[in-house]
Amino acid sequence: MSNFAQDQSVKLNHVQSVIFDWAGTIVDFGSFAPTTIFIAAFKAQYDFDISLAEARVPMGLGKWDHIKAVSELPAVAARWQAQFGTVISKTDIDAIYQTFMPLQIAKVGEHADPIPHALDVVNGLKQQGVKIGSCSGYPRVVMDKLIPVAAEKGYVPDCVVATDDLPAGGRPAPYMVLKNVIDMAVTDVGACIKVDDSVPGIEEGHNAGMWTVGLLLSGNEAGLTLAEYLAADEATLHQAREKARDRFTPFNAHYLIDTIADLPQVVADIDARLAAGERP
Repeated sequence: MSNFAQDQSVKLNHVQSVIFDWAGTIVDFGSFAPTTIFIAAFKAQYDFDISLAEARVPMGLGKWDHIKAVSELPAVAARWQAQFGTVISKTDIDAIYQTFMPLQIAKVGEHADPIPHALDVVNGLKQQGVKIGSCSGYPRVVMDKLIPVAAEKGYVPDCVVATDDLPAGGRPAPYMVLKNVIDMAVTDVGACIKVDDSVPGIEEGHNAGMWTVGLLLSGNEAGLTLAEYLAADEATLHQAREKARDRFTPFNAHYLIDTIADLPQVVADIDARLAAGERP
């Protein structure tokens, strides 16, 4: 057996890489940086109002696609028709996106605080030899602002892929996570875990043949601020958890956990499943 084959056979029994989303997963508890800017962009460009709940619906998509998806929500489309007497056009979406981008670039660094326990979990994985990948619905110009601020706060992944880095497009297609696999020289997608707070991110992981972990309370689906989360009683957390679970359940994530703080137990369980010969 070659040295590569021997090395590969050993690694197949263990998690090789965890690939994280950014907002709502590692940084920006509640995923507020993108959602609040979507609201501001619609308002600034066309004096058109969308709600925070509407802005959250397509979270995880690339940002141009996200704006398009919001505009196609029945309630949003009806209000647009009533206000402007026509359906929203590609030109309108382009204009909102062009307004969105400088706002997002200016504000993203303000939402770079790590989610509680994220750095401990990431550093623990690194100590085990697990490679830390990442990808985002943010385009590269936004990531170039976020990456150094996150690094100053202690988060430095081994790989970062933005939604516009690849011509084939972003989520739910698997290209961003597969780019992580290539760049980090991971030998088996079945030994990778995709962690995300959005449904398109879970679909992305499935489409790449990876284990998938959905986050119920730290991200987009619960929509809690960190202060709300820390102050919440168990009844409030249960309600938020079940709301998020209802959104994730049809998409069959392998695991659903509250926040990244719960990930080490999941990694240990997947290690045991891999050792027993299981695949995602």
